[in-house]
Amino acid sequence: VRMDQALLLVCNELPEEGLRLAARSSSCHQCLYQFLVFVPPSNGSLSIPGTTVAVLVDTQHPLTLLLNGSVGDRELCKIQYHFGEFGNYSLVVKTLSTSSKTVSCDIVINEGPINSYLPILFAFLVYMGILAILIVGHLLMKTDGVRNWVYKKLNLRETDRPLNSELGSPNTTDNVSSDPTARLWSTVPRKRLRSLDTFRGLSLIIMVFVNYGGGKYWFFKHESWNGKLHFVSALFSRFVFILGTSISLSLSSMLRQGSSKWKLLRKILWRSFLLILLGIIVVNPNYCLGPLSWDNLRIPGVLQRLGFTYLVVATLELLFARAGVESGTLETPCPALQDILPYWPQWIFILMLEVVWLCLTFLLLVPGCPRGYLGPGGIGDFGNYPNCTGGAAGYIDRLLLGEKHIYQHPSSSVIYQTTMPYDPEGILGTINSIFLAFLGLQAGKIILFYKDQHKQIMSRFVIWGIVMGIISAILTKCSKEEGFIPINKNLWSISYVTTMSCFAFILLLLMYYLVDVKRLWSGAPFFYPGMNSILVYIGHQVFANYFPFKWKMQDSQSHAEHLIQNLTATTLWVIISYLLYRRKIFWKI
Repeated sequence: VRMDQALLLVCNELPEEGLRLAARSSSCHQCLYQFLVFVPPSNGSLSIPGTTVAVLVDTQHPLTLLLNGSVGDRELCKIQYHFGEFGNYSLVVKTLSTSSKTVSCDIVINEGPINSYLPILFAFLVYMGILAILIVGHLLMKTDGVRNWVYKKLNLRETDRPLNSELGSPNTTDNVSSDPTARLWSTVPRKRLRSLDTFRGLSLIIMVFVNYGGGKYWFFKHESWNGKLHFVSALFSRFVFILGTSISLSLSSMLRQGSSKWKLLRKILWRSFLLILLGIIVVNPNYCLGPLSWDNLRIPGVLQRLGFTYLVVATLELLFARAGVESGTLETPCPALQDILPYWPQWIFILMLEVVWLCLTFLLLVPGCPRGYLGPGGIGDFGNYPNCTGGAAGYIDRLLLGEKHIYQHPSSSVIYQTTMPYDPEGILGTINSIFLAFLGLQAGKIILFYKDQHKQIMSRFVIWGIVMGIISAILTKCSKEEGFIPINKNLWSISYVTTMSCFAFILLLLMYYLVDVKRLWSGAPFFYPGMNSILVYIGHQVFANYFPFKWKMQDSQSHAEHLIQNLTATTLWVIISYLLYRRKIFWKI
């Protein structure tokens, strides 16, 4: 028995009829039942009543078990049950009444499942304990007696005392020095918004943890197809969103400093080229299989999509940048839309891209598939379209890039048993990643337009979050499967983009309020990897299989050992990014 599995003993006490056992996962929408095992008829022995056959069953989601008799293939019973991990169960099938031939099917627990969630609880308590110690230590350092005692023991001079603690409020300098210059420095607002780096760092660290395995828990994996909304599905989307926000702030800053548009365009082209090149050559899933060759080189990828998205959105912003817009000197007919109306050409371009996505998705004729198909193929949709994984999106990738140059093991292959390669970072989905980055760009414009007007900035974030949420509700009909366009991370559907942008606006609002407005939190420890995001992302991929990020485990089927290894590796990257920050080493592209 392996992780996410249980042992089921099927006992057939029917004397003249064999059993065919099939199962279907509750997470598999409109799927065919999958045959598990055949159990011969009972031999009629009094000492051993019935024939027993063992089979392994999945524990990730509830299963519907279907038992059919071998005589006439009649349905004997149907049971829905959620098995526990590493549990031992018996399914006893017997006749209650010989005259009516009524059959009973009962599940008996022979050995209870383990509680696989205890390691998560323990890890949470450990990290909360470390956080509590750091907070208490920081508060104690604010008192003169404790601070002077520590400095005396460490033999630190007055001039060596830190002016600003990275773990707490930026205003601690008032307690350290009575120098009016220092007090003035502590009240000067920070030029760089720490909330943006904190937002980026939080998404990055969770992404690193998930990529390392997430303790091998199924809920730290991507949804098979149309998905439940959990933070794993939102990780890459947050990265794309904050990329757009950073584009707005950085281009505005460089233009104000007098950089020419041609110079900035060359920089945009070079940075995009480097991101795509790093994604193809360095961060490639085929890298561990041996030397890269064109025969099986994966062309799409995370960095590739980020690079192309950055190229389009940054160029779009650069082309339509207008002097005086962000300073508010240009008059607009509607002041409430002053951060939107001056950029109407950008909106027209983005809307045209969305029209292209809609037309290709729902009107393109894909051989052997229904027009507008959005399903996973495989055994989904009752097995009618097994080779239609991703519909138009998958077809375009296979046609233009070739089957060997896209992702070979999509998340749909487990539940839906798909055999066609499909790339979640494919060509068609890039259109919607551009749209998501453009919404992040809008967040950056709000920050620029309403500079230092915190209430205006936060209210605009709330409005945008509500608008995106309403659009998502309409597109999905608040349903996982029955909407016009379901939320789907593999397809990067338009409903996925509007939903993720809704969450991104709200999360950015909270971080902006806590980190940059009230300064209740410095953003640590997520701020540090957010300042070195490219280095951390590439580094965690390249060194994933090297010590101390990975080591040989005693029990590869233990969630606890996997969780310790994955949390250790993730924590090491936080420490590395902190040390680089202290030495002012930042890898920028």
